[in-house]
Amino acid sequence: MELYYSFSALIVLASIFSYLNYRFLKLPSTIGIMVIAIVVSIFLVSFGETVLPRTFGHLHSLMSSIDFTEVLMGAMLNFLLFAGGIHINIDDLKEQLIPVLLFSTLGVVISTFVVGFGMFYILPFLGIELPFIYCLLFGALISPTDPVAVLSILKQAKVSKSLETKVAGESLFNDGIAVVTFTVVLQLAIGNKIDIGVESIGLLLLKEAGGGLLLGVILGWVTSRLMREVDDYIISVLVTLSVVMGGYLIARQMHISGPLTMVAAGLFMGNFNIKFKMKSITQDYLIKFWELIDEILNAVLFLFIGFELLVIKDLTHFMIPGLAAIVVVLLGRVISIYGPTKFMRRTFSPQTVKVLVWGGIRGGVSIALALSIPKNESSTVVLSITYCVVVFSIIVQGLTIAKVANPKKIAKEELELEIVALNEEK
Repeated sequence: MELYYSFSALIVLASIFSYLNYRFLKLPSTIGIMVIAIVVSIFLVSFGETVLPRTFGHLHSLMSSIDFTEVLMGAMLNFLLFAGGIHINIDDLKEQLIPVLLFSTLGVVISTFVVGFGMFYILPFLGIELPFIYCLLFGALISPTDPVAVLSILKQAKVSKSLETKVAGESLFNDGIAVVTFTVVLQLAIGNKIDIGVESIGLLLLKEAGGGLLLGVILGWVTSRLMREVDDYIISVLVTLSVVMGGYLIARQMHISGPLTMVAAGLFMGNFNIKFKMKSITQDYLIKFWELIDEILNAVLFLFIGFELLVIKDLTHFMIPGLAAIVVVLLGRVISIYGPTKFMRRTFSPQTVKVLVWGGIRGGVSIALALSIPKNESSTVVLSITYCVVVFSIIVQGLTIAKVANPKKIAKEELELEIVALNEEK
C-alpha cells in the first residue's frame, strides 16, 4: 500500500503542476512540471521547516522512501523507451545508421574521458578534491544523452526528419555502451578487482547491448505475429504491455540490457505492424494508449527530477562546481560529436553539428546512475554536479533547442554540401 500511496501522491502533484503550467507558465509540459517542482522544492528547503513543516516532512519522506534508480531504470524507462521506439520509422533509422552508431558508441567514450579529465583538473581550483576515478565516473554517467528527455523535447522542436532521427536514435541506442562504461568505472571506484582488458570489456558490451537487441527483436517478432492473427485492440494493448513488463523480467534474469530490449521490441513492432492491414480502430487505440502512457510517465518522471532537490544535501555549496561541470560537459559534447563526424563519408553542416551538440540533453538516467553510487563524500559531489548539469540541460537547452534548430538554414547548408559532393564526384 505504501507504493500505491506514493504513486497516488505523485500523480496528484503532477496533474496540479501540469494544470498550473498550462494556465500560467505555458512551457512544454514536462519542463513546466519540473520547473514548478524545483521552485516548490527551493521554497520548502528554505522555509519549509518553519512555514510548512508538515508538508515539508511529508514530501521529504516521500522522496526519501522511493528508490529513484530502481523506479526509473527498473520500471518507467522500459515503458518510455518502448513508446519511443514504436514511433521511429525504421527506414529513416537505416539512412542515419552510421551517425547513430558512431555517436552512441565512440561519442560516449570520447565524452567520458574529456569530461573526466576536464573535471579532474578544474575542481582543485574550486576547492574540491575529487579522485580521478570519480571524475571519470561522472563523465560516464553524464555523457549519454537521455532518451526520455530528448524524445519529450524533440516533439516541441520542428527539426528535419533526418536530424530528428540522428538525435533520437543516438539517445535510444547509447544505453549499451554507457551502462558498460559506467559499470566498469564504478567497480574500479569501489575497489573491486575486474578485468579491464579490451577482450573482457568487448564481451561485456556484446552480452549487455547485443543480447538486449537480440531479445528485443525476438519478442517483437513473436508478438507481432500474434497480433497479426488476432486483430483486436484490447488484446493488442495487453500484448504490448506484456512485451514491456515480461520482456524486462526476462532481460533482468539474463543480465542483459532491459532498455535496449525495449527499444528493439518497440522498433520492430512499430514497423512490422505497418506491413499488414490493422483495423483502424485497433491502430488508433494502440497509438493513443502508448501516447498516454508516454505523457503520464514523462510528467511523473520530470516531477521526480524536480523534487530530487529535497534529498540532495548542501547543493548550494556545489553551485560553482556545477557551473564548471556544465561548461566541461558541453565541451565534451562538442568534441564527441565533431570527432566521429571525421570518420563519416558525408560532411555535416555547421548548423547540423550545432543542433546535435545542443540537442544532447541529459535527464533522469544520469541522476539515477549518480544515485546508484555507494554513499561517500565523493558520491555527494558527483550527485550534486550531476543535478546542476541535468537541470541546466533540460531547462536551458530544452527551451532553446527549437530556436537553435533553424530548419531553413539546415536545409540550405545540406543542399550546398550535396552540390559540392556531386561536383567532386564529377
